Amino acid sequence: MNILISNDDGIAANGIRALTEELSKMHNVYVIAPDRERSAAGHSLTLHTPLRVEELDGSKSGAKRTWVTTGTPGDCVKIGISAILSPEEQPDFVISGINHGPNLGADILYSGTVSCAMEGAMLGVPSIAVSLASMSAEYEDFKYTAKFVAALLEKLKSFQFPKKCILNVNVPKLDADDIAGVSITELGRKMFTDAYEKRVDPRGKVYYWMAGELITEPQDAKTDLAAVRNNKISITPVTYEMTRTETISDLSNILCSNDSCDWF
Repeated sequence: MNILISNDDGIAANGIRALTEELSKMHNVYVIAPDRERSAAGHSLTLHTPLRVEELDGSKSGAKRTWVTTGTPGDCVKIGISAILSPEEQPDFVISGINHGPNLGADILYSGTVSCAMEGAMLGVPSIAVSLASMSAEYEDFKYTAKFVAALLEKLKSFQFPKKCILNVNVPKLDADDIAGVSITELGRKMFTDAYEKRVDPRGKVYYWMAGELITEPQDAKTDLAAVRNNKISITPVTYEMTRTETISDLSNILCSNDSCDWF
């Protein structure tokens, strides 16, 4: 298969290197990644400045071709599929990651990793976002997650990806023997409370530092947060279809009663 890999941690990150090296053993891998860390970039795109792209020698990692861009994670996938990759190089899968740190619960709304995969889904390509749920990880720590992704791709050959949908995968940072299995989950709540510390710098000026505390969920919850806390690999199907269809009728009855919306 042809696989397009990108991330939000940048072209030099350990996670994308480990993933590329593993998947290139069996697949044609193309890498297009930002030139620097773009964590929490969300689904932003570059509109008002030139988007520069440079091809690198990625042969050491096993990639067929590798590019670095000045853009966001979403830019990388969008320009890759729409302008850089030839018709023969078009991806069968887009994989974003392996991210350094978890992408769980409602916090995925801020995630460059998840948005990178979402861009692939928006362009009609089956897409997966992959994260290692640890804030401290060396290159070796990503190898197990990379092997899991390779095995997951084999399993997904018989899975028909729904349109407008990605899979969001979070792997606990544990030894293989300590992983308690795989759990198909729903998104949990936010990972952290919205708390800010008010501080004063040496010049007497006030500034704020985000200092939210970790939110806990019941151990038996069917969420991604609970699964990772229970030492399981969480796989969550996520859609960018944001229309709340069940509300349309109620809203229409209030604002457009008697088939008329001329109330203003």
